Amino acid sequence: MRLVTFERKSTPGRQCVGALLDGDATVLDLNSADPDDTAFDSMRALIDSGERGLDRARELGARRPGHSLLTRDAVRLRAPLPRPARLRDCGLFIAHLESGLRELARRQAAASEDPEGEFERLMASGRFDLNPLFRERVMYYTADHLSVSGPEDVITAPAGAQELDYELEFAAVVGRGGREVKPGAAGEHVFGYTVFNDWSARDLQVQLMRAGVGPCEGKDFAGSNTLGPCIVTRDELTDPYALTMTARVNGEEWSRGATDGMHHSFEDAIVQLSRDRAVHAGDVIGSGTVPSGTGFDLARSLKDGDVVELEVDRIGVLRNTVRIPAPAADRA
Repeated sequence: MRLVTFERKSTPGRQCVGALLDGDATVLDLNSADPDDTAFDSMRALIDSGERGLDRARELGARRPGHSLLTRDAVRLRAPLPRPARLRDCGLFIAHLESGLRELARRQAAASEDPEGEFERLMASGRFDLNPLFRERVMYYTADHLSVSGPEDVITAPAGAQELDYELEFAAVVGRGGREVKPGAAGEHVFGYTVFNDWSARDLQVQLMRAGVGPCEGKDFAGSNTLGPCIVTRDELTDPYALTMTARVNGEEWSRGATDGMHHSFEDAIVQLSRDRAVHAGDVIGSGTVPSGTGFDLARSLKDGDVVELEVDRIGVLRNTVRIPAPAADRA
């Protein structure tokens, strides 16, 4: 199924759980179709209900009760899982991390009298080599699960930032909790997949990470984790590691990659994250960025008002508009 959280435009503010039908042209309001089933109270409730809730949703999708069918233009999609139990972004694409380090060195070298020579010196120093741990295990950071935005939301750069950037990712949603999950069983813990934009304020990120404690407001700001447009359940994708990923800015393609370039899998992440503690239904695990999947990788920058579209084959298009307020001095 292709599951969504949405608001009817006629009654904004009330979020409902639904399923996309007819090539995404129709939304089935699962709350309206069966108001007595608590599995449809929220996406978290549906995930927690397990196969029983999904089976009921499939039954309603096949029956198509007329009073619960809405045209796509009658609703506004929100983040499919507005409040994940937990949100972790992992470094599953190793090649992106390597290219990001090279671009960081290039930026640092740009201020010198001999940028090319300084770039070569920095790379030869080993300071911009990828730590071997990224290949040996799943490295990750915990993101703010309370700063989730969704399709069509405006993403505003945090105070003091002028370089807002997209990150082309997708994510797995955990459907069944567990501890010490075995590799052969890890796939059974995946509920489904969604597109993930891990927004970054690059100028703040570069500045703040010099302190050695992480990106802080460079990645942690209002709406900085965008999910959508839907959650595609696990059974819909024959192979989640054979999907094309693209990013467009104002209709122009900037980035293209594929999920087959992942060094680690979501199953690897679930196994590691469940060691000595549990993963939980409703956890979201980000893939990390596909190679070339940021403006930073391409030495290109977004402008105020740009429309960014991230698309993952068979999942959908996640579209947002960028807002970059002018510096205070320019507004004076």
